Amino acid sequence: MEVQSLFSILVLVAFGLLVLVTGGVIYLTLADWRDRRRRDNDKQANRR
Repeated sequence: MEVQSLFSILVLVAFGLLVLVTGGVIYLTLADWRDRRRRDNDKQANRR
């Protein structure tokens, strides 16, 4: 296998992993935001 094709494969794998990790961070951030909002709404409802 040529060095250039191996390098291209490694770049594609690295880019794919970057996209995967970024998507996971975005998902976890949105899930935490949604849960925090739900907890805050529950606290306000219990105060009344």
